[in-house]
Amino acid sequence: MDWFDIGTIDDIPARGARCVTTPEGRIGVFRTADDQIFAIEDHCPHKGGPLSQGIVHGASVTCPLHNWVISLETGMAEGADSGTVRTIAVRLDGRRIAIGRESHLLAAE
Repeated sequence: MDWFDIGTIDDIPARGARCVTTPEGRIGVFRTADDQIFAIEDHCPHKGGPLSQGIVHGASVTCPLHNWVISLETGMAEGADSGTVRTIAVRLDGRRIAIGRESHLLAAE
């Protein structure tokens, strides 16, 4: 796996997210209140809402369109809803964040 540096923890607000565009699509990179970093595909499995614009609470995000709750750890919808988004590997080096990508893909833009 190759790693792509996307910035620092300080680039993402606590309980917030930023979106990174890669050859595989848009990735939401999330920071929890206790500085855990997660990365998942930036579309809700329900109707494709932009998860990076949702509300982060604990290790979950609530989609801004229809309030589906997605686990940042597993990518799975929580509660009575069902669906999954792909999780992306994250590596921290001090306060620098890198996301994993398959080695055969081009560098993210």
